[in-house]
Amino acid sequence: MSELVFDDVTVRYGDARTGHTAVDGVSLVVPDGAVVGLVGESGSGKSTLAKAAVGLAPVTGGAVLLDGVPVPTRPGRRPVQMVFQDPYSSLDPRMTIGDSVAEAVPRGTPRAQRRAEVVRLLELVDLDPARARAYPAQLSGGQRQRVAVARALAARPEVVVADEITSALDVSIQGTVLNLVRRLQRELGTSMLFISHNLAVVRYVASTIAVMREGRIVEQGPAEQVLGNPAHDYTRELLAAVPAGVR
Repeated sequence: MSELVFDDVTVRYGDARTGHTAVDGVSLVVPDGAVVGLVGESGSGKSTLAKAAVGLAPVTGGAVLLDGVPVPTRPGRRPVQMVFQDPYSSLDPRMTIGDSVAEAVPRGTPRAQRRAEVVRLLELVDLDPARARAYPAQLSGGQRQRVAVARALAARPEVVVADEITSALDVSIQGTVLNLVRRLQRELGTSMLFISHNLAVVRYVASTIAVMREGRIVEQGPAEQVLGNPAHDYTRELLAAVPAGVR
């Protein structure tokens, strides 16, 4: 059981007079083994909520819970792992691919087992293990994003937060990464919060969709319901922006 719960979460930056509320009382559940899609325009608070889940944004109200207890964000094993939008900046350019993935393997893992785990994870994300000796600059954007996924999985997370992981990629590569996400979730059963501004992308991977606007969830429910019979005007606006051929 690995259920991630945002319980009335608020994230506010600055002071009471000049500050900005980026996330305003959000309640959202990512059930065990499910993919929940979070969609909204840039600036809606999606990425801030994602960062709150892994301790990179200050939770000023409410709580982020994993199986009923606050998500640990201290150094060491973190059961909620994040895959960031930009594969160019999420990997250390001075480290080989193999070292980057190995670094995320839980501490105390014997060296031989760590090497074997790097091979397994690279194969899992459809990369040749021989690329372990390569540096990020020697890989394409799609390959780098696969490495970022492998690195997140190396930490043996209970929940993965994927924040706009296809938006920095060419359209021709996006489908390959989305297919990878679907396959990994099916094979591993990892709970996932999948964030995107693109409804067409979210509907491809998520069974449940939440729509975020100006720091608040304005609609959520089964993907078929939200997309087939949206209850909120903003959801209808997002749907109207999706080309008819890919709805």
